[in-house]
Order: sequence, then C-alpha cells, then structure tokens
Amino acid sequence: MSSSTATPGRAEQRPRLSIVIPLYQEIDNVEPLLTRVHEGLAGYRGDWELICVDDGSRDGTGARLRTWAERLGSHVRVIQLRRNFGQTAAMQAGLDAARGELIATLDGDLQNDPADIPRLVDELLERDLDLLQGWRRRRQDDLLLRKIPSRLANALIGRVTGVALHDYGCSLKVYRAEVIREVRLLGEMHRFIPVWVAAVTAPERIGETEVRHQARQFGVSKYGISRTFRVLLDLLAAFFFLRFGARPGHFFGSIGIFFGVLGALMMTHLLVVKFVLGESIGQRPLLFTAILFLVVSIQFLTTGVLAELMTRTFYAAGEHTHHRIRWESDPEAAGWKES
Repeated sequence: MSSSTATPGRAEQRPRLSIVIPLYQEIDNVEPLLTRVHEGLAGYRGDWELICVDDGSRDGTGARLRTWAERLGSHVRVIQLRRNFGQTAAMQAGLDAARGELIATLDGDLQNDPADIPRLVDELLERDLDLLQGWRRRRQDDLLLRKIPSRLANALIGRVTGVALHDYGCSLKVYRAEVIREVRLLGEMHRFIPVWVAAVTAPERIGETEVRHQARQFGVSKYGISRTFRVLLDLLAAFFFLRFGARPGHFFGSIGIFFGVLGALMMTHLLVVKFVLGESIGQRPLLFTAILFLVVSIQFLTTGVLAELMTRTFYAAGEHTHHRIRWESDPEAAGWKES
C-alpha cells in the first residue's frame, strides 16, 4: 500500500497564517469585523491567528477589541498603541507580533472581505509568490474623491518605480513572513509596500489578483482628497530610497559634480577673458553665477558625505520602530485557531 493513504489530507495543509488588522476609531466595526474574519477563515486548511492593532483610538475601539478577544479565544490578540501613530506604524506593530509563516493584512473598515484570504493564500502558494496584492477592480467608493485620484496615483507609481500594479492602495495582501520582515515600515510607507518589497525580492515574485470590495457601512473614512499630495511626496521618498537608500552620496554627489563642472567651465571662460583678452570681469553676472554654482557644488558634495555617514550609522545601530505600545495580549498565552 502507498504510504500516502496513511496521512490523508496532509498535502492540503496550509502554512500557519497571521492576519493583521490596524484599526482607528472603528468601534462599530469591531464585532462585525471579528465575526466575518472567523466566518471567512472557517474553511482555511491550516492554523491561524488574528492580531488587531488599535492605533490610539479614543472611541473605545481598544476596549471593545479586548472584550471580544477574551470571548473568542487566545488566537485573537490585541495590541494598543499609546497614541495615534498612523496606519503604517500600526501595521508594523502587527507584523512584528505575527508568528505565522504567511501574513495577511486588511483594513478594519469592513470594505475588504476576509473571505478572500484563503483564496489569496492558495494563489500565492500556487504561483510561488512572495507578495500577492489585492486589486479592487469593482471598487465601491466615490468616483471623484477616491477612484480617480487612486487611478492616477497607481499609474504614476508604476511608471516611476517600475512595479506595475493596478491597485497599490488595497490593504488586502498576503505575504511570506520572511520577506515582509525584511522591510521596515516607517512614515506613510504602507501605500508603497509592493515597491519596498521589490527592493528585497524579485519584482516577478509580486503578483495581484481581484478581490471583493464593499461600501463602508459604519464609521467614517479617514482619507480624503488631501492625501493625493502626500502620495506625491511619499512617491518621491520611495524613489529616492529605492535608488539611493544605501548610497545617498551618489545622489547628492552627482548633483554636486554637475554644478561643480558648470561653475568650473564658467570660471575657465572668465580666466581667459581676464588674462588673455585683458577685459574686466568684476561686474559680470557670469562671475557671480559661477561662484554660486561652485558653492552649491561644495554643499551638495558635503551633504552626500554626511548622508553616507548617517546611512552607515543607521545600519550599524540596528533597526528601531517609531511606535510605542501601551498594552498587548500576553504573547506567551497566544494560541492558534486550529483547522
């Protein structure tokens, strides 16, 4: 007899999964969210845990999460931050606490459907990806304030970074834990997670798939048209760190050399005019422009040297988070929801 008959279903077992959900001022969504997560993961063929991160809510979201965590079991863990640090910091706190081989993230506003997670896990494993990004193809949001700015931002991000995806803003993603842990999320980096992941793995190991999207039922959106401008600034930062994060001296040094060469050429021309042609150069605008270019060149070159020193100090000192935890479920008592 084949030995495979002795262990039926073992080949279908999925890796342990951690689900990370950051929440801010979502007290009315806590109960339906946790209910839908458990309903959506009921058929998951593996052990899983749920990590809810309260990002300094003042409406009682954290207290309600703790109440429901006690009712549901040790596989539901709660982390409360001391104040509102932002979605990126809350997501990083959850990623730090996650214990699974795979990690899924989604928003706490019930617009993402937790029932999509098992399918995303299967697809990530079948396609052998490190990150599978959700694509809200039929997005249930306002056209003018949400959809159009999002489409423009997605096109711009893909063009600038070279990582072409339809929907960077969808929080529903599944990662391999060993890959996402190579990325430290700071500032507003959650909008560009696929870009930062592409810095530690091959772009072809990043995929996307369609997911369901629903209109918000409870609470109010924390986003508006103003975030479009922040996206542009974040995109500039992402471009800089991806291209020059480990060698900032090359970025500032290239600009410094450019202005230095221009200033040197101008000065050479003025020297010829002064000593060969015998003309006065003291009142010429070109002289002041040349001096300005040389000063700018020195400033950029020294900035590049300082940036290199700071980069090396940062990597030597180790990684630090910018969020602070006020309370969290006892990690030693954490369990798994068994399949």
